[in-house]
Amino acid sequence: MREILLCKYGEIILKGANKRYFEDMLCKQLRQRASKFGSFSITRSQSTIYIEPKDDSADIDSMFNCAMNTFGIIAVGRAAECKKDLEDIKRVTREYIPAFLEGKHSFKVEGKRSDKTFSYNSMQLAQIIGGEILDVMNNKIKVDVHRPETTVRVEVRENAAYVHAGQFKAAGGMPVGSNGHGLLLLSGGIDSPVAGYMMAKRGMRIEAVHFESAPYTSDLAREKVIKLARILSAYTGTIYVHVVSLTHIQEELVKNCEEDYFTLLLRRYMMAIACKVAEDHNAGCLITGESLGQVASQTAEAITVTNQASSLPVLRPCIGLDKEEIVEISRRIGTFDTSIEPYEDCCTVFTPRHPRTRPDLAKVLIQENKLDFNSLVEEALRTAYTVKADPLY
Repeated sequence: MREILLCKYGEIILKGANKRYFEDMLCKQLRQRASKFGSFSITRSQSTIYIEPKDDSADIDSMFNCAMNTFGIIAVGRAAECKKDLEDIKRVTREYIPAFLEGKHSFKVEGKRSDKTFSYNSMQLAQIIGGEILDVMNNKIKVDVHRPETTVRVEVRENAAYVHAGQFKAAGGMPVGSNGHGLLLLSGGIDSPVAGYMMAKRGMRIEAVHFESAPYTSDLAREKVIKLARILSAYTGTIYVHVVSLTHIQEELVKNCEEDYFTLLLRRYMMAIACKVAEDHNAGCLITGESLGQVASQTAEAITVTNQASSLPVLRPCIGLDKEEIVEISRRIGTFDTSIEPYEDCCTVFTPRHPRTRPDLAKVLIQENKLDFNSLVEEALRTAYTVKADPLY
């Protein structure tokens, strides 16, 4: 008896003439990821991707976790493969299914006969297999067709039959790379990793830019950000993190500008630098973790001022979420514990006591013009270096 994985598409099913483009992209990503866990055959048929180990050395458990985190897949089931023969289907059911029903009180069976040459229709198949399960479980479990604890599925397809009990909800969304390429401003806090995750879920390929302020920020702060990128890369694939120093810019702001404008001016420098990095790496937009009204620089007026410094669209997927909702997502995707590690980032040094919350752009530009904006941007770009963040698995 061989165990395989059955992966169900999400939105790809709704696509028209270009459906195959998305299917090919999703299968390609699964093949790339599968190479870390052994030798697998990955094929598709009837809106399902089949992941089959080629030998006993293939790690089916790790591949299952990997498929669960792959955008474009809405559900993953573990299934036993059997011959398209009723007796073999019954045998495999008796051997494979009881482990999924331990501790359960009710179940139902759904049959699906995609191969119409099979002798039994879907209803007959469900009834026969249901009887086998009751027998092997010694009637310790009952049938409930309305609200079962577990649904056992028997599918007869073109090449083989499959028996499985329950599907697990996967990441959903669209295959990464199917909807453009964005640059994430990755700070090391709670919000920006969530923003990157949300845009990758919509099919966007992600790179990141991180701003540091050595010696005011430590190497540990940078390592924390790289760790966050590695956690994210389990969903997005490899992330390249471009690290840029803001130290000189911040020192010049402190020397020459009014304190309550520091945060806004720094955000404008970040946007301008990020646009240059994005253009150098063919990213078509910026992504930030801003949430409306969460801090002084995220009021509608402040966002308007920072937007003026960007030559690219700025996507803010967290803009309408409150902190509790963002924290919930960060816990679910595994970034929260790393995000709350107590290392300062560039946004927490030289913080004004009373930052402007409803700034006027003209007054901000008066402060900004006290410095040579373009020269400082170019100087900061010369400090840039890149770190490759691969998944932790």
